[in-house]
Amino acid sequence: MKRWTPKAIATEAKLLLIGIPVLLWTLIPVYHMVLFAISSKDSATSGHLWPKNPTLDNFRIVFQQKHFYLDHFWLQLGNSLLIALSVGALTLFVATTAAFAISRLRVRGGRTVMNLALFTYFIPAAFLAVPMYKTMGNYGLLNSQWALILAMVTIASPYCIWVLKQASDKLPYELDEAARMDGASPLQLFRLVYLPLMVPSLVAVGTYSLLLAWNEYLYAFLLLSNDRSVTLAVALGNFLSADDSPWELLMATGLIYALPPAAIYYAFKRYMVGGLTAGAVKS
Repeated sequence: MKRWTPKAIATEAKLLLIGIPVLLWTLIPVYHMVLFAISSKDSATSGHLWPKNPTLDNFRIVFQQKHFYLDHFWLQLGNSLLIALSVGALTLFVATTAAFAISRLRVRGGRTVMNLALFTYFIPAAFLAVPMYKTMGNYGLLNSQWALILAMVTIASPYCIWVLKQASDKLPYELDEAARMDGASPLQLFRLVYLPLMVPSLVAVGTYSLLLAWNEYLYAFLLLSNDRSVTLAVALGNFLSADDSPWELLMATGLIYALPPAAIYYAFKRYMVGGLTAGAVKS
């Protein structure tokens, strides 16, 4: 049983003084989103702390696409899912192979290339939007989902390579030497030794890149313009184009859109927390 001392009580009190305001600051926007989502159009802005007659009609309207802003809801949600999964898979492939080559194969100039890639983060991603738009136009990829996928892979890869390289450096190099003595090729070393030991970090960076693509708005807005190819994040912005916006439908749609990343995060939370430092093996 934990023994409470004055020092421990003071520490807990300080944590509560910090934690409670942060918790409220985080939950209040979510509360308002839920409040609008279960309110009718007339009572959504009434100022009540809880609607007198909560309703799920807004979710029914969203699911059945019974509003002109929601004509392509399911298609746009599918676009978001397809793009996010593609970005996660491609980023994971690029980062995994690059980190293996730099850390385990120790290719010449690998660390320099990685550091130069990280240097791009000194430039805010928003500043690169116009050059990225111009580049995609030159290659004829505008209004193609591949434009957004490649753009997000470009943005996510440097950080993911760095994370996997740091985790890979913690693996005993004797494992590689033992595998080579047994006649393992670099591909077998990658598949049989490297990948199994890197699973926590692979899940962490894969989840990071997937969520990054899922929540992206600026690049999706610039690179995609067809209502049938845009992501749901961009489509949500259309709700604000009118003076009398259906806020209750916007919040219901936003709440639905927020559920998949929340589920993904909580499903892989232990990897997200521990994956960045995984890879160490006791000798």
